[in-house]
Amino acid sequence: MTNEIAPSIVLGNVEITRIVEWQGPFGPARGLVPDAGAEVWRANEEWLAPDHWAPDTDSAVMALQTWVLRSGGRNVLVDTGVGNGRERPHSPHFHRRQGDFLGLLERVGVRPEEVDVVVNTHVHADHVGWNTRAADGTDGEDGAWVPTFPNARYLVPAADDFHFGPGNAYGGGLQEEDRLVYEDSVAPVHRAGLIDLWDGSHRIDENLVLESAPGHTPGSAVLRLASGGDRAVFVGDLVHSPVQILDPSHGSCFCLDVHRAAASRLRILERAADERELVVPAHFGGAGAAEVRREGKGFGLARWAAFGTG
Repeated sequence: MTNEIAPSIVLGNVEITRIVEWQGPFGPARGLVPDAGAEVWRANEEWLAPDHWAPDTDSAVMALQTWVLRSGGRNVLVDTGVGNGRERPHSPHFHRRQGDFLGLLERVGVRPEEVDVVVNTHVHADHVGWNTRAADGTDGEDGAWVPTFPNARYLVPAADDFHFGPGNAYGGGLQEEDRLVYEDSVAPVHRAGLIDLWDGSHRIDENLVLESAPGHTPGSAVLRLASGGDRAVFVGDLVHSPVQILDPSHGSCFCLDVHRAAASRLRILERAADERELVVPAHFGGAGAAEVRREGKGFGLARWAAFGTG
């Protein structure tokens, strides 16, 4: 199932539209969330399958998606997916991918020049890819990348920009793909003078505030929405799978600091349950988002959002 557009929902004065760049089996479920044993997946099969788990192959099902927020008269993108024509040799789902992301964006009424704000919750390949596109309109094989959204301010966590950028002289465990991601999807936006680095918290407008939630990466962040009586929190990769909501101590294989990520995840989910914030992860298939409630030492799903799958 690929290239789908789900309907919008409205929270307070903010319209939220979901753009799915890709969705399907991503890899072994227990490879994604190593601490969640087979019994966890099997015990919850009734609702995990087929949107979050493919039992026949024991694969985690994930979506690569961007959230389009219309807030305060501006168009705000939350994460920008994988991008086209990227060298991602260690990520088969991302390597030299070709898709119609910009076409999907235009189909919901937003052209690249009409984007006002780009939020990168963190600097990983599937969250910054469409920050840029090929200067010549091809797949970028010539190595020239330019900002996709020329009139936008790009909000990037300062800690991630340092960790993944050239200023981190000691590398901090960086891989070759980290360097490639920064060079093709972040550095060109810096050169264009469109990036605003932030730390701690950053208010975008009267409805939207960014907050640090480190662990998955040094600067990983969440975006909180509060408008009227409605609340939501876009949690990026704090949660890859619903099994991490059931037990927030379960980290993903992609977390750079699993203990710090678990602390951030617990804090964000506690507040979401107490304040009835809709939890909007980056990679959930199906309805894509859910309200959570406290349940034992972890959390349960109170109800799914109204998003469909196309």
